[in-house]
Amino acid sequence: MIDRKLLAILLAATLAGCSSTTEPAALTAAAAPVAAVQPPSPQGRVAAVLATPPQPAAPGPQGVGNVVYFDYDSAAIRPEFQDLLAAHARYLRGRAGTGMVVEGHTDERGGREYNLALGQQRSDAVRKVLGLLGASPASVETVSFGEEKPVAVGHDESGWSRNRRALIRYSK
Repeated sequence: MIDRKLLAILLAATLAGCSSTTEPAALTAAAAPVAAVQPPSPQGRVAAVLATPPQPAAPGPQGVGNVVYFDYDSAAIRPEFQDLLAAHARYLRGRAGTGMVVEGHTDERGGREYNLALGQQRSDAVRKVLGLLGASPASVETVSFGEEKPVAVGHDESGWSRNRRALIRYSK
């Protein structure tokens, strides 16, 4: 039988080995006095902003959103999103070779398989409307994430309504 002292030493050594994931350099930096860390000067912050190259505009029609929201348990496109989809269809028609991915999302209610199917119905509905508005169906890919990528974590209607969506992303 193992001696209790030996068991205690083995247990302590095991716990000590697992107790920290901090790198040695981080320990040294953490031990440095607080006064040694100086915030950047306002001039340094301005210079950093000016040195940052401008980011290109996101592909897609400018000034138009890229999210279509849905009612509970529905894949029907609401009338208020017709203009948004018409703008995206015009954008696609005018740019050969531009592709789009429509991601279907749901709220957390419902089973995993059901939500994946509903998310796919939502992305397919957006694709269908874009096709009816003149966009090439071959340029629009659809995918469903179901409930896996929520944008709101609330467990109430305000959170759920933001998660019931189709997100439009452009690809090259």
